[in-house]
Amino acid sequence: MNDRHFPHWPPKVPLHLTLPHTNLFYNVEVSATRFPDKPFIIYYDTPITFAGFRDETERLAGFLQQECGVKAGDRVLLYMQNSPQWIVAYYGILRANAVVVPVNPMNMSAELAHYVEDSGATTIIAPQCLFDNVEPLLGEGPGQGLEHVIVATYSDYLKRPSPIAVPEFVAAPRKSFDRAGVTAWQDALDRRIAPGPLTTGPDDLCVMPYTSGTTGRPKGCMHTHRSVMSTLLGGCVWFGSASDGVHLSVLPFFHVTGMQGGMNSALYSAATIVVMSRWDRDAAALCMQRYRITAWQSISTMMVDFLSNPRLGEYDLSSLSGTRGGGAAMPEAIAKKLKTLTGLDYVEGYGMSETIAGTHINPPHRPKPQCLGIPVFDVDSRVIDPVTRQELPPGETGEIVVNAPQVMRGYWRDQKATDEAFIELDGKRFLRTGDLGHIDEDGYFFMTDRLKRMINASGYKVWPAEVEALMYRHPAIHEVCVIGVKDEKRGETVKALVVPTAAQAGRIGAQEIIDWARDQMAAYKAPRIVEIVASLPKSGTGKILWRKLQEEDAAARAARAADQAGNGGAPR
Repeated sequence: MNDRHFPHWPPKVPLHLTLPHTNLFYNVEVSATRFPDKPFIIYYDTPITFAGFRDETERLAGFLQQECGVKAGDRVLLYMQNSPQWIVAYYGILRANAVVVPVNPMNMSAELAHYVEDSGATTIIAPQCLFDNVEPLLGEGPGQGLEHVIVATYSDYLKRPSPIAVPEFVAAPRKSFDRAGVTAWQDALDRRIAPGPLTTGPDDLCVMPYTSGTTGRPKGCMHTHRSVMSTLLGGCVWFGSASDGVHLSVLPFFHVTGMQGGMNSALYSAATIVVMSRWDRDAAALCMQRYRITAWQSISTMMVDFLSNPRLGEYDLSSLSGTRGGGAAMPEAIAKKLKTLTGLDYVEGYGMSETIAGTHINPPHRPKPQCLGIPVFDVDSRVIDPVTRQELPPGETGEIVVNAPQVMRGYWRDQKATDEAFIELDGKRFLRTGDLGHIDEDGYFFMTDRLKRMINASGYKVWPAEVEALMYRHPAIHEVCVIGVKDEKRGETVKALVVPTAAQAGRIGAQEIIDWARDQMAAYKAPRIVEIVASLPKSGTGKILWRKLQEEDAAARAARAADQAGNGGAPR
């Protein structure tokens, strides 16, 4: 086990973390009992106290059990933007002894259908603005399977006027839906059905975020209450979270980073969270000033946008005592700009859906730029040769592997993928992250490359095979290969090389395919660049050589950049 990082461990923070032997909902009970009248959530100036939050989670749990037939261990889909309803739904599902399946609200019907079929969920909680994506999945026919939909209206939680800009989709008035199996959120709560006993234990399934592999089919990561407790409690201890803290929660809750850092950790420590449904740099700055925000978790693209605001000097950001995040390396120039403005370091971390957020975090007192950090509590992380599986010395690049209490149990209903994801070293079960990196002499981890075929666009993981599978639905596409290309703002962006059908050759245009893709899949997945080509290179077994295409594209971009530099920077 690597212990080079121990001398740089945060002062007065223990090396070992003793985890509670409770389910996650018990954290609601504790905070609501200790601080009943303290605001837990502030949503565009409307507060929800800890006691009020507990009451609503229990009412929703009762409805799920009695009216939707949700039983212990059942999966329930949670498909909406950050909002009070998202948090109430998350803990309401847990109070019903069920399992939360968070779904990116950018997903369309075709993508959502896989979550329904694979998880076996028959109940979904979704907002009215996304109901059109859900409705086709209601029923017992092919590609369906949903029996119950609880439809939330974000504006139900706007009880007070606010100077903070409210997005139109949040302010929209409540609609009515006259269809069997569909219930309005407020109607479900107004039934005031008491839930049955809370029976889940620390080793029962808690939440199942989906991630993808090169097969293109998203896989559910099975996390228990114990594994989720590991990173939420770890975050509290690592950063010294206190009940008087105020967190700006702008990272999406469906993603494990936002879920743990922006919601679950704050609930455990009884801090207040200020929730935004959509990123807005002026709204974020006003929230920092108005609510005296102490902690803010972000991604690099968000920070770039925030610091480029010409009006930023008009806001008082003096209450901010910590900024952190991950998903993509923070550019050095941006980190320096943040330091100049606030005196704060941006503390980066590293984790995966398979580890329910961070396994590595920079020590707050000694962070290194563009660094994954050091292994946190009880994490044994190594860099190994991907072929020989031998541990490599500092400075040498290999695959990062992790043994830790926050590692998932495995992939839902996919034993083959589970077996491929784990290896045994020294009698311990290690997760293969698929990421290539190295360790420096101080024991800090750095990302080098990706072993897996994955694109990181603004912190969102895009899996090319999944995008390709969706693009093949276009009648004019004969073959397609999706690759990642560098992008100054997003880090990476999605490019598709398309071979049209014989009938459409010379007729279909790149922009037409781009526009079509935006209507078929989440915006972060949709290709922003499409190149029409006559053919795609293949191996002897007929596999498309995606890596060759990616390397050729990178070489061509580098050559153009060098050519422009040689001509005084002017494009030719």
